[in-house]
Amino acid sequence: MSTVSNTGLTSNLYWQEESVAVADGTEQTLSQEDFFSLLTEQLANQDPSKPVDNDQMVAQMTSFTMAEGISQLNEKFESFAASMTSNQALQASSLIGQNVLVEGNIGHMSQEGEGFSGVLVNDKTIQDLKITIENQYGEIVKTIDAGTQAAGNIQFQWDGTDSDGNPMPAGDYVISANGSVDGEGTSVPIAVNRHVGSVSMTGSSQGIVLNLAGDVSISLDDVIQIGSE
Repeated sequence: MSTVSNTGLTSNLYWQEESVAVADGTEQTLSQEDFFSLLTEQLANQDPSKPVDNDQMVAQMTSFTMAEGISQLNEKFESFAASMTSNQALQASSLIGQNVLVEGNIGHMSQEGEGFSGVLVNDKTIQDLKITIENQYGEIVKTIDAGTQAAGNIQFQWDGTDSDGNPMPAGDYVISANGSVDGEGTSVPIAVNRHVGSVSMTGSSQGIVLNLAGDVSISLDDVIQIGSE
């Protein structure tokens, strides 16, 4: 008794439906080969009574070359910008755990009695200079008498204690510096050393951001000095 087995037909023997390529946008860009193809067609189909002038051909070729060069330049610039951002991030990462000097009158203590340091930016000799430390409630916890100071950067250090020597709690403290210049009272600009906890990469408009102790973030460009003396 004979038997018949159905082996079936392989899929490649069936009629295959033609696939349609998905447009990805690249077909909208003219390459140099496309330009020369168009130029060849233009020359082949030109009006014999009005042939294309050599200057026009040169102008067309120059315009295409310039457009292609600008496109390549943009691509290289984007690559360069990405590389610069990566290098900045690598350099900024080395600041983690260090102190950076930033403009401002707010100092931060992460631990009780830790204290902090900073710089007074003084462009003239000042007499009777006093540095005042206030807590978050506006209460004066300590006044440092710095006397007379010559023009230049004046380093200061607060040991984190009040006027009675008691350690103050962790938190933010407001610093003010006032004195007398030529008999007139004046305030002195302040910069404070802050501890860098981490580094963030943001959009190109902001660049590299340093996250400081006390939940404060600043741009890398705002750093005046790295490390405290």
